[in-house]
Amino acid sequence: MPVKTFELTDYGLDNLHLVTRPDAQPGPGEVLVDVRAISLNYRDLSTIEGRYARSLELPAVLVADCAGVVFEAGSGVNRVKPGDRVMSHFMPDWVDGPFRDEYQRTTLGSPGPGAAAARVVLPEGGVLPMPAGYSFAEAATLPIAALTAWSSLATSFPLEGKTVAVLGTGGVSIFGLQLAKRMGARVAVTSKGDAKLARAAELGADLGVNYVDEPDWHRPIRTFTDGLGADLVLEAGGSATLPNSIKATRSGGVIALFGVLTGGAGEIETRALLARRISIAGIFVDSRRSFEDLAAFLEKESVRPVIGAEFSFEELPDALRM
Repeated sequence: MPVKTFELTDYGLDNLHLVTRPDAQPGPGEVLVDVRAISLNYRDLSTIEGRYARSLELPAVLVADCAGVVFEAGSGVNRVKPGDRVMSHFMPDWVDGPFRDEYQRTTLGSPGPGAAAARVVLPEGGVLPMPAGYSFAEAATLPIAALTAWSSLATSFPLEGKTVAVLGTGGVSIFGLQLAKRMGARVAVTSKGDAKLARAAELGADLGVNYVDEPDWHRPIRTFTDGLGADLVLEAGGSATLPNSIKATRSGGVIALFGVLTGGAGEIETRALLARRISIAGIFVDSRRSFEDLAAFLEKESVRPVIGAEFSFEELPDALRM
């Protein structure tokens, strides 16, 4: 049966085309998933525009995160069965334990299979059950954004009574806010928009800082923490925001670096890191075991994702532009 698929024929959003392709068949250790929802991450846009890497074999089917129903299972599959409601796992080979370089070879949405199709064949390790009561759209937001937030927060477990500073109001940051509050932390959020800060306050943020009005946004965070600084900073910006993040972090604290929105390289004052024993932890999503722990926590705490907008499948290019 032909299925609708978005293929990238060259780098750039204008080269993302909706086509029909024959339905694929799962091989040994693979599952065919009837995709019901996909969720977009900054990585998807960067990959399509050629800023993430320019090593794709084109045409390519991209987008990493999805949720759907197992339509068919290949031989040897025993973790899931046809009819199961599942969500994707970004690094199928990372089951548990420390991160290893070779796990990057299986990341979904490139170089592994992409989810921008009505049906997609994924390795068995690339899916796991959705949290109970979640819609497909909600479950599709979890594989990268929620798990990255969970992994960032894990650098400072337990969080009860601690202060977490969250940069921006993107997907990872908002999950970080929601999860940290459920863990008993106080949370400060930065944003360039007062309306976004007001929404963050509705979600439980204890402090909102407009970094346009307050370029030295570490100052209100230090004031909020009686001059000490945050125990943990969720760093989305990268090189341009790291200097402020270092100043916003307390002695012995941790900066969980998961994004490079302002660039991948820049000058950093290492003296403050050394003198105040601040650690920078690089975050690259996490293992299947961590994802299972996150799913259990979401069910227990009744945490629901904040979805900013929804589009039809055919409107994928418009969603990426937004």
